[in-house]
Amino acid sequence: MRGDRFDWDDLRYFLAVARAGRLTAAAVRLQQNHTTVSRRIEALEKALAAPLFDRGPQGYRLTEFGQRLLATAEMVESATLAAPTNIRGSKPPVSGSVRIGAPDGFGTFFLAPRLGQLCRDFPQLDPELVTMPRLFSLSKREADIAISLNRPVEGRLFARKITDYELGLYATKSYLSGKPAIRGVADLHGHRLIGYVDDYIFTPELNYLPLILPGLTAQIRSSNLVAQYNATLAGAGVCVLPLFMAGREPRLVPVLADKVRLVRTFWLVTHADLHSLPQIRAISDFIAREVKAARALFLDDGNRSARRER
Repeated sequence: MRGDRFDWDDLRYFLAVARAGRLTAAAVRLQQNHTTVSRRIEALEKALAAPLFDRGPQGYRLTEFGQRLLATAEMVESATLAAPTNIRGSKPPVSGSVRIGAPDGFGTFFLAPRLGQLCRDFPQLDPELVTMPRLFSLSKREADIAISLNRPVEGRLFARKITDYELGLYATKSYLSGKPAIRGVADLHGHRLIGYVDDYIFTPELNYLPLILPGLTAQIRSSNLVAQYNATLAGAGVCVLPLFMAGREPRLVPVLADKVRLVRTFWLVTHADLHSLPQIRAISDFIAREVKAARALFLDDGNRSARRER
């Protein structure tokens, strides 16, 4: 940057901070020190005569001017990455840091064990897996790729369905032993149920119990599905769990499998401006292939009668 002239290279620093939300995290991605990143952001703001970020204890948040620049910066990034293909016909390398936001159950039980294979397939990739019980905002760059329980209807987003998945009631044999028999959904009133804290049901798709029986409530509650799973394993009660988590756990047995079956959908969502980037496409295709290959984990194979049930 000379004087107040605009420097295209500063857009790399701007994008890194916009996506990471913090100077230190952006500096790691850029392999620079945080003072250099701060200086380049300040130079860019001076050249554009506009504040791009609101600085605060929670990090850097885009201002209205920053949001406007974000779209331009991403188009420049896309065009830059596509240049080798357009000019020489060669494919750009699949490299860089990509953040994947996923629900805690899917991220922990399905994606995490497969990250090693992803890195073997693409050794220049640096995947970041954020597993939290929440919705991820792609427009705010909380993630580059998000696994969602619903298809977005607003925003410049690209969504692809990766699978339906089944949920059912599960408990341990030790919990069920000596308890009143569960022959119908009404019998659940006589049992301890495990479920979500109402205030932390971040999407209606997770509000299972009223669908099973109106008025049914949990006595043990957690905001986190993995915590619910572990409480169930410890014999604390009966819980609605996905087949991909509970179906192959020998300590858990299905409850009312012939009467309670819920089906939800996982969507893979990317921002329209990033969708064609080679690293985004590579990871998106990898996740879709892995899910397809493991279809039996997500949906029952039809042999419900062969499954042991209390």
